[in-house]
Amino acid sequence: MSYSILQEELWRILEENAYPLHMPGHKRRLEPADGLPYRQDLTEVEGTDDLHHPEGILKEAMDRTAALYKADRTFYLVNGSTCGILAAVRAAVPFGGTLLAARNCHRSVCHAAELAGARVRWIRPPFLSEYEACGSLRPEDVRRTLARYPEASALILTSPTYEGVVSDIRKIAGICHKAGCLLIVDEAHGAHFGLFTEAGFPQSAVALGADLVVQSPHKTLPSLTQTAWLHVAGDRIDPEKVRQQLQIFQSSSPSYPLLVSLDACSCLLAERAPEMGEEWARNLAEFDEEIRDLAHLRVLCHGADKERRPAGIFAFDPGKLQISCRQTGMTGAQLAARLREEFGLETEKAGPGSVLAMTSPADDPTALYTLQTALIRIDRDCGGAAGALPFPDDAPCLRSVLTLREALGQAAETVPAGKAAGRICGEYLYAYPPGIPYAVPGEILTGALMDYLAGMEAAGCKIFHSHAGEDGWRVLEE
Repeated sequence: MSYSILQEELWRILEENAYPLHMPGHKRRLEPADGLPYRQDLTEVEGTDDLHHPEGILKEAMDRTAALYKADRTFYLVNGSTCGILAAVRAAVPFGGTLLAARNCHRSVCHAAELAGARVRWIRPPFLSEYEACGSLRPEDVRRTLARYPEASALILTSPTYEGVVSDIRKIAGICHKAGCLLIVDEAHGAHFGLFTEAGFPQSAVALGADLVVQSPHKTLPSLTQTAWLHVAGDRIDPEKVRQQLQIFQSSSPSYPLLVSLDACSCLLAERAPEMGEEWARNLAEFDEEIRDLAHLRVLCHGADKERRPAGIFAFDPGKLQISCRQTGMTGAQLAARLREEFGLETEKAGPGSVLAMTSPADDPTALYTLQTALIRIDRDCGGAAGALPFPDDAPCLRSVLTLREALGQAAETVPAGKAAGRICGEYLYAYPPGIPYAVPGEILTGALMDYLAGMEAAGCKIFHSHAGEDGWRVLEE
C-alpha cells in the first residue's frame, strides 16, 4: 500500500506523458537491477515540478511535511542531512563570520565552516564516561560563550545525539535570540520528535524555538536512505537564503524515488502516528522492565537506569539503546559480535566499551524481545569475568591556532603518529560512525590525543583520516 500522494500524481503524469526523449537513459524500459524503482525514476518534465523552484506537486508535498511538523517552511533533501547542515550554516553565517558549535557535532559542520571561512568557537558538553556518550549542552555554557564571542551569527548543536541525549532547546534558543544569534539544531536522529509526544517521545526543536532544524527521517522513520528535510521555523532567517544555498549543495538532478519516499513517510505519519507511537513505546516499556535486573551490562536511561538519569542529561530519546559493557570484561566490538553471531542482531555501532542499538516504529515486535533475551544471557555469562577494562575516556581538548580554511590552505606533510605531538593538525581525525572529529585542521595535536586514539584502536575502533590511505597523520609543514 502506498501512502504517497506525490507517487499518485507521478503515476498519473506517466500515463499521460509522451515517449521520453529525455533523461534518464534507462527510459523507464530497461531495468538495471532487480527491484530498482526505475519506472518512477523521472526528471523535470511537464508536470513533475522542480525541486529547486517548486510550484506544483513537489511544493504541495513539502507543504504537507511542514504542516505535519508545524514548520513555517520545509525543504526536501536528497543528499542527506549533510547537505541540510551545509546549507543551514552557509545561510546563517556570513563569509568570515563566527560560528558557535557543540564539540560533538558531525564533521559536516566543520566542512560548512571551512567553506564559509568561518571561525568556529567550540562549546564542549559534559562526557558520561561509563556510557561513552556526551551529555546535554548546558545552557549556562552557551550563555558564557556568547558573552565571550558576541559577534557569533549562529550556534549549531546536535540534539538528540547519536546516543539519544537531548539538550534544553527551549532555554538555549532563548539565550541565543536574546544575543541576536540564530540557532541551528542537527536533529538528524530525531525526525520522530514531535510526532509521538503523547507516547513519551521528546518534542521537536521546531516547536522549541530553533530557527533551522535538519532531520533525517531515514534514520528513525520509514524513509529511504539518503532522505532528509530541513525545516525553517519563525521569521529570523529568510527561507530564500536557505533555498539559494540548497541550490549549491543539493543535486540539480534529484531522485524522484527518494522524493516519493519523503512524501510517503509524511503521509503515513499524518495518518498513523498515534498508533505507531503507542506500539513503539509499549515495546520499549516491556524491554525496560525485562532488563531491570542486569548486573553488569547497563543501558543508558533504560531498565534500572531509567529513573536515575545521569546528571549531565536534560532529556533522552527512549528509542536509542546505548549499552555499556565497561564492567563486563568485554569490548564493544566483542559484545556486538556476540549479538550478531549468537542472536542474529546487527547493532548500529560498537565503541570501546559500548554498543548502540537503534529502534524505530517499523521494528518487528520480536526484535526487542530477542535483544532483551540476549542481554540477560550475556550478562549472566560474563559474571565470572566481570570487571572494568582500561578503556579511554573522553578525547582531550585541543587548542586551535588557525581557522579550518587557513589550515587547509597551507602545505602539509605526513608524519608517524608518534611524531605528531606538538604539530598543527592538517586533516580531520574521526571514528565512523558517527563522524564526530577528534581533531580538526588548525588544532595542536597532543600526546594525550595520540594515547586516546591508540586506546580506541586497541579496543577495535577504526580511526579514519580525511586523507585516506596515508600511513600517518597529516600535519602542517614547519
